Amino acid sequence: MLDKHAAPMFVRKKRSVRKGVEYEYLQIVRSRREGRKVRQEVIGTLGRADKLLVSGEIDGLLRSLAKFTDKLRVVEANRSPDLEANRSLQWGPALVFGRLWENQNIPEVIHKLSLDRKFRFDLERVAFAMALQKLCEPGSDLAGSQWVTNVEAPGFRELALQHFYRTNEFLAEVRSEMEIELSWRDRDLFSQDFDVMFIDTTSVYMYRDTENELFKRGHSRDKKPHLPQLVLCVVVNAHGWPVAWEAYPGNTADVRTLEKMINRFRKRLSIRKAIVVADRGMISKDSIKLLTEYQDAPFKYVLGCRMRRHKEVSEKVLSRAGRYHCVEDNLEVKEVWVEGRRYIVCRNPIQARKDKAAREKLLIKLDEIIAKQGPKSLVGNRGYSRFLQIEKNSVSINPQAVEADARLDGKFVLTTNTELPPDEVAATYKSLWRVERTFREQKSTLEVRPLYHQCPHMAIGHIVSSFLALRLEVDLQRRLDERKVEVSWPDLMRDLSQVHSVIIDLEGKRYRLRTSMIGSSYQAFQAAGVRPPETVTLLGPTPLEASIPEPTQTNLL
Repeated sequence: MLDKHAAPMFVRKKRSVRKGVEYEYLQIVRSRREGRKVRQEVIGTLGRADKLLVSGEIDGLLRSLAKFTDKLRVVEANRSPDLEANRSLQWGPALVFGRLWENQNIPEVIHKLSLDRKFRFDLERVAFAMALQKLCEPGSDLAGSQWVTNVEAPGFRELALQHFYRTNEFLAEVRSEMEIELSWRDRDLFSQDFDVMFIDTTSVYMYRDTENELFKRGHSRDKKPHLPQLVLCVVVNAHGWPVAWEAYPGNTADVRTLEKMINRFRKRLSIRKAIVVADRGMISKDSIKLLTEYQDAPFKYVLGCRMRRHKEVSEKVLSRAGRYHCVEDNLEVKEVWVEGRRYIVCRNPIQARKDKAAREKLLIKLDEIIAKQGPKSLVGNRGYSRFLQIEKNSVSINPQAVEADARLDGKFVLTTNTELPPDEVAATYKSLWRVERTFREQKSTLEVRPLYHQCPHMAIGHIVSSFLALRLEVDLQRRLDERKVEVSWPDLMRDLSQVHSVIIDLEGKRYRLRTSMIGSSYQAFQAAGVRPPETVTLLGPTPLEASIPEPTQTNLL
């Protein structure tokens, strides 16, 4: 009798020479260890390989053995009329992001915040479904309640539209408590610190005619000034990890959002020391004063400056003589002090050449328009107006304006109160792309525009679920980066979405089949620490019902 604990058996070829003729025999063997040596033990010889192949005995043997293994049995029955497929559901994203969802302790946070509420449905499952929808198929709650019916994940088949609405309300109500809980868990789980915080804003519009306390008309980054909007401010740390977010009325200026976010850091998240990095739209005397004049722990800052609108920068900083220090091929820096204020002038020689070529091309076109079409054709064109000088009866190119513009080629100016070397200040500011990436269309998980909820309260809940989804995306991207896996996010999500669960019935038994892992899907599973399911899994006997009912939309709350 064979030892059940013995090594797995396999088939090998054994060559034998008789009367100068070489023959190949197929043998069933297994490996066994004798001391430090590994030897192969022959269990049985099947016969000559050429005769077995011609006679078809190998095929018959495999079919016979397949009766004793579920996986090969299903594969062999692929063309059988007794094989019945019930459904095919998307499986890959739910497996990968489900593990990250658990690793971040989000289920525990949701359960803790909902202890005093009597929901008659699985609140955590709905929250995960909403976050997963933002990653796979962004859309309304109605679209989400329909989308989950095509996803293989625990608890999804019981979800209905009213569960999405109720969960949206819950997330809006507990968003502050959730942010605090996750912030402290992040510090323990990922050893995250807040040495550097990147802040940026975007606008999120809504299709409606009237304004309310949150949705107001203002500067639209989406080129839709006729629609009410809210201003969304997001903060990430030096690792690109989402720290906090806030929504403000659509007519709030970027300067005001920075001030409000700084107050939130100090009061709600108990952040005392950090370097705040923000774009040029957020700089003002009031914002700098807010950062530096806090008694207990003033914040350091690295802020971008408006080179054309900031008088001190345009007239004093940019005109100050001094040599640039070469950091890289595309970065040169120099330090300038003006009345105790520190500035870092950064120059990209490659971009400077591009800016010069673009301006020269524009000026040639401008000359042609003035000569052929006349000055009236230039009225209202902001791209041309900065280079024009308008006199009594003529319009011409202003050489002083051209010269002033040339001084800005390839440059950006930063102001800081840190003691970092100039090259580190520039590198820190350039890392602002981590938060700007958050707002890129089609590549960003925080793709919340347009909003489908008319009520401000529900809109906040929608953004909370988007923020949870962003945490999952950044977590997976961070893990892939650690493994040096280079793949675009759309390609990764496409490959993951191709991993399906197929339920089939065969000879009175029900099986789950996993479709093939294609592209970067296997790397995503590895990065998330998820072992891919078996190709074929026996679920049990076939249920009495002929088919699996679809989830109902009339479940009780």
